[in-house]
Amino acid sequence: MKLAIIILNWNGKKLLEQFLPSVIQHSKDADIYVADNASTDDSIAFITSNYPTITVIQNKENSGYAKGYNDVLKSVDADVFCLLNSDVEVTQNWLNPIVNTFKEDTNTGIIQPKLLDYNKKDCFEYAGAAGGFIDKYGYPYCRGRIFNTVEKDLGQYNDSTEIFWASGACMFIKRDIFKELHGFDELYFAHMEEIDLCWRAKNLGYVIKYVGSSEIYHVGGATLKNSNPKKTFLNFRNSLFTLTKNANGFILGKIFIRLILDGIAAIKFLIEFKPKHTIAITQAHFSYYYHLNQVLNQRKSIKNKTKYYSRTSIVYDYFVNKKTEYNSL
Repeated sequence: MKLAIIILNWNGKKLLEQFLPSVIQHSKDADIYVADNASTDDSIAFITSNYPTITVIQNKENSGYAKGYNDVLKSVDADVFCLLNSDVEVTQNWLNPIVNTFKEDTNTGIIQPKLLDYNKKDCFEYAGAAGGFIDKYGYPYCRGRIFNTVEKDLGQYNDSTEIFWASGACMFIKRDIFKELHGFDELYFAHMEEIDLCWRAKNLGYVIKYVGSSEIYHVGGATLKNSNPKKTFLNFRNSLFTLTKNANGFILGKIFIRLILDGIAAIKFLIEFKPKHTIAITQAHFSYYYHLNQVLNQRKSIKNKTKYYSRTSIVYDYFVNKKTEYNSL
């Protein structure tokens, strides 16, 4: 099995200096690529001077996570792609459990390792934790993280199990499946495109797994912090895109409930004196309506829509029933 690790970079020289050494040290059996999204710092000069064995592929513009990877992966020859954020420290033997899982179950198309917090190494990391799921109304949550509550790693998720979505911070995907899905949806630019990709893979019958014996440490928010309203905008808008495209059943009813729940979130931000985030949610909905016809056409092209949720509302579970940990659901 030929494995390629592809790190998407945009003006991330400091992150490459810090995290590339662990990737090189612990990934002897993989080819390593840096996909550069038209950086204006000296990232490329740093790589070519210090790591000549790494292949650099340069995009002509900063086209975000989705298009950035789509463009670069056309030039990568491998059986399995590992899409790895530049702010990730990997560990010894992190690849073997992943490769073995692909070999043991040929229907497994996508895998995520255990994501721990680089700055609090006994805690899970927000962007994926121990594997992702989604509720009826399109809100994502994880084993190890529900909304802003992150669990400590006490060995409770050391298993290997099927999940609904794998984090884009570190996602292993078979090349043929990525090609069959036509890659990421470039309408997203960044954030939640991995959930959409996994959902589309699920709709085609592929299995997505979490492998807890493979551990990595992720900084998170290195490119766009949670406090940035742009991240709020992308998360809310792209969540609506994903739900509309992929959900089975009567979609208008689900979207109506989302309007109410997102409105409550906007009011909550206002009460917390974060008006920029309230504006970001409003802008997210206007952008969603602007692209609605395009998204509905995408929905029509997805013929098989599998059941996607086990929780009706993670919002209700978390904020009303006070279920803040995955194992309490």
